[in-house]
Amino acid sequence: MISLPKRIVTVMDRRFLFRVEDSDRPSDYKKYEDLRQTVWQFAEDHLAGTRNLLCENFLHEGSSLFIGVFEEDENGDFTLDDRHLVGFSYGFVGLKDKSLGFSRPENLWFYSQFLGVRPDRLNYGLGIMIKEFQKEILLGVFQIDTVVCTYDPLTAVNAYRNIRHFGMEVVEYRVAPYGEYGGRLNRPDVPSDRFFMSWNLRKEHRPFVPREKVESFLRSYPRVLEVSYQQVTTEKGQAVLEVPEEVVLNLESEFLLVPVPSDFYLMLNLTDVEKPEIRQLPVDWRMKTREVFLHYFQRGFRVVDFVKTDGEPRRCCYLLMRSG
Repeated sequence: MISLPKRIVTVMDRRFLFRVEDSDRPSDYKKYEDLRQTVWQFAEDHLAGTRNLLCENFLHEGSSLFIGVFEEDENGDFTLDDRHLVGFSYGFVGLKDKSLGFSRPENLWFYSQFLGVRPDRLNYGLGIMIKEFQKEILLGVFQIDTVVCTYDPLTAVNAYRNIRHFGMEVVEYRVAPYGEYGGRLNRPDVPSDRFFMSWNLRKEHRPFVPREKVESFLRSYPRVLEVSYQQVTTEKGQAVLEVPEEVVLNLESEFLLVPVPSDFYLMLNLTDVEKPEIRQLPVDWRMKTREVFLHYFQRGFRVVDFVKTDGEPRRCCYLLMRSG
């Protein structure tokens, strides 16, 4: 049997065990689907059946990697059941160049499909630690150095983690690749646009903009769209939300800023009402930023960083730089 690393970390008042799932019992894989449903709340979309998940596991017949994060129990022990599973990731080995097939090891990459943390454990930094543990497994056990994934470019929390923290590169902008679907983190009427990302696990990363220069960059460079703010009160609650104004497509600066909402998930939930002018807000964000990214990518700009401020109102922006 392969020797697999484990990791125990203490965050605030709790301890968490990070481990690779190695069970040979199909029933042990159901907890990952249950947690995925808790995170995304999209009942009509499922992982494969538990027997298939078992066979997919790279420790058995397949190439999938399951990582589970378990919280210690009341006795200070780690029980590997669904009640103590608080985070997970799932992905599988794929091909970069389909024409080469599996003929060359360097043609393999790892597609990271799901990463989720139980809603009541979101403030423990587990998402970043799961990715760091995944990196350790992929380099040391799989011997793969490239990870690809997708994420919604309007979600600042994912942009900060993927681009600012890990240094992932935006490969392309994909228009609604997943069609229409709902759940807690998506809405059927908001197109499912995604960034397709690539992460070089061997590349040392430093943010393009040093922390002390973030404010300077935000003041110095033009925005591809301006943002106003609106107090929104619905039956779901109330918050001050960002409103996208007119798109600007003729900017010639070396650097450009693309604002996004500070909490798109909050916006999706709060505006999920019948009143059309309220419901339209996240759709407007999607359509205007889609226009911006497609236009400026075609003109040779690329994403080099994601910057944000912690003051009120919070400002979150992609930094684009002209290539060549």
